[in-house]
Amino acid sequence: MNSIKRAREVLEIEANAIKGLKARIGKNFIQALNLILKTKGRVVVCGMGKTGIIAQKFSATLASTGTPSLFLHTAEAIHGDLGKVTALDAVIVLSNSGSGEETRQLLPMLKKIGAKIIALTGNSKSILAKYSDVVLDVSVKKEACPLGLAPTASTTASLAMADALAVCLLELKGFKEEDFAFYHPGGALGRRLLLTVGDIMRKGSANPIVDENKLISEVLVKITHARAGSASVVNRRAKLVGIFTDGDLRRHLEADPNLSLRKVKDVMTKNPTTVGAQMLAAEAMRILKEKRIDEVPVVDEIGRPVGLLDVQDLLKAGVV
Repeated sequence: MNSIKRAREVLEIEANAIKGLKARIGKNFIQALNLILKTKGRVVVCGMGKTGIIAQKFSATLASTGTPSLFLHTAEAIHGDLGKVTALDAVIVLSNSGSGEETRQLLPMLKKIGAKIIALTGNSKSILAKYSDVVLDVSVKKEACPLGLAPTASTTASLAMADALAVCLLELKGFKEEDFAFYHPGGALGRRLLLTVGDIMRKGSANPIVDENKLISEVLVKITHARAGSASVVNRRAKLVGIFTDGDLRRHLEADPNLSLRKVKDVMTKNPTTVGAQMLAAEAMRILKEKRIDEVPVVDEIGRPVGLLDVQDLLKAGVV
């Protein structure tokens, strides 16, 4: 059999394994969800071998979507790590056969601790199924491995059932984008939903602020020292009245060779677009794009400039 034909056959077998689970989503699935929702402790996910890798992923998905969870290797559990489990926990055990020696040793101890047990197994008559409070059948007709030895379709089915549980729990808990971002502050979503203008705006000497009566020559010196592309212009009460940008300089310089001797209030852009420090950086990026501007003053509640936001700062922060 050529490789292309074999690869397609593998995908067909694994797709059918997942499709076969649909008919098994019923009362037991709802019981598993309710058991997890009522759990006052954590959801401990157990497995070993290839199934253990699926269990690790399942635990990680739960933890990142609002269900406190940890992975516990079945063999390590019976060699000391069982101390991580309490009576307040729910333990989800993944095992295709449901009858491995380590699983046999683990189950009585979990019962003794008092933890509830949910099984994801390919054998609903196994010792794991008998010890469990809820059993989810993830059996498959055959593995994609032609030898029938390497876990392939069975691990795919377990992963799909685990994802179904995690997604349903997410919805039942009312888990939102903001919650996901909280657990992923270093990711793109976290930056988009959590990062504010105040986190990345330029302050102090990097935020040039000039009096409206200053000469353009003086304003240019301040902009240059700040390595900025504009200066916020304020009145005697320190409130923003305008902005002077590189674009303003180019436009007026062509018409007035003596521009450097004029006051900035005469050539500035009045009533410029502004943002607040508490605004989400993603929203500020939207405004910059919409207005087709590169820099915007950041003002406080009474209109005093407290920072300067440059589009380059947003791009460096990963806000796109």
